[in-house]
Amino acid sequence: MDQEQARAWLATAVAEARAGLAEGGIPIGAALYGPHGTLLGRGHNRRVQDDDPSAHAETAAFRAAGRQRTYRGTTMVTTLSPCWYCSGLVRQFGISRVVVGEAVTFHGGHDWLAGLGVEIVLLDDPDCVALMRDFVATHPALWQEDIGAGPGDPGRRPASRPAG
Repeated sequence: MDQEQARAWLATAVAEARAGLAEGGIPIGAALYGPHGTLLGRGHNRRVQDDDPSAHAETAAFRAAGRQRTYRGTTMVTTLSPCWYCSGLVRQFGISRVVVGEAVTFHGGHDWLAGLGVEIVLLDDPDCVALMRDFVATHPALWQEDIGAGPGDPGRRPASRPAG
């Protein structure tokens, strides 16, 4: 995938992440694009706003897209590497490509998806990194709750600590 196109699509997900943050939520945004570049759906993490642990950005974008005959050729764009839950959604429905804004703050399941043949475009976007680093520094307990890596929870994969 062309980097310029990936970055243009990432802008939609970043706008969603900023909307989530403005609502008092976790700043992760996503968008689902069709095979010909049509925006099918967009959304942001709403775990806090909806008191719903399953309201992740990728699931919001997926739900907003509505039912599709097939997801072959679609692209999920997300500001942060997808967690295992959202990686499972990509795998379950056969989404062909994932554009990842950043995987510095959290290295989710994108390597697993790549191993299964999903095209991964990792942008390491500095704005996405800064957005998450600021959020993690300001709301560490909420961040730990969101990624499911609370203290004494050996069954979960903790996020890497942001550098700096």
